[in-house]
Amino acid sequence: MGKIIAIANQKGGVGKTTTAINLGAALAVLENKVLLVDADPQANATSGVGVDPESATTYGTYKCIMGEVKAKDCIVETNTPNLSVLPTCIDLVGAEVELVEQPRREFYMKEALAEVRDAYDYIIIDCSPSLGMITVNALTASDSVIIPVQSEYFALEGLGKLLNTIKIVQTHLNTSLSIEGIVITMFDSRLRLARQVVEDVRTHFQGMVFDTLIYRNTKLSEAPSHGETIIMYDASCTGSVNYLNLAREIITKNKQ
Repeated sequence: MGKIIAIANQKGGVGKTTTAINLGAALAVLENKVLLVDADPQANATSGVGVDPESATTYGTYKCIMGEVKAKDCIVETNTPNLSVLPTCIDLVGAEVELVEQPRREFYMKEALAEVRDAYDYIIIDCSPSLGMITVNALTASDSVIIPVQSEYFALEGLGKLLNTIKIVQTHLNTSLSIEGIVITMFDSRLRLARQVVEDVRTHFQGMVFDTLIYRNTKLSEAPSHGETIIMYDASCTGSVNYLNLAREIITKNKQ
């Protein structure tokens, strides 16, 4: 059975989608079969792997969650070996409203992914920068959650609220949900403040923080504009090396 990992943080601009795309790609090139699920109406994970979000209006996350189509019929192969994507488009915004009145509204994504779960080693869900119904659905469907935290002054802003939401999901909706770890993103070793933030996060959260740091890297910003993962865009750059190290850390952790 594949492990489902949500990438979540309601604070925008922390490298959440970059992490979802490139961690998925890194796990894939390390010979794991990976499905990237785009659960953010902005559809950046979809376009970031070279898939047109417009193609998801008929077959995508929205129709899949609402039970109108099967997940297996929506999945698209990417140009990264072993990496597939369940794309989305702006229509996903509608699910936030439509699910409110539904019974068992938090379980729609879990049910949608159940039929394809066994076909993958890892399913990575890119959550939207909010704590709305779709994010709650993603957390309910997941085995664990990775929290990207930017190495800047406001890094811990809102993190308490996210952890509280995770605790609520653990208590009422998904007792098996765990925190896979906190990953520090956009790290610049030249900045004393960045080093201080890393030290503070590691001190405060101790064993929850990954050893791997994701360094600030221009190639990571360039790759999505070419519709490519960092592995395919420049396999030797710092960003590729960082995400491959993070993937190895996760694989090792899950073998213990």
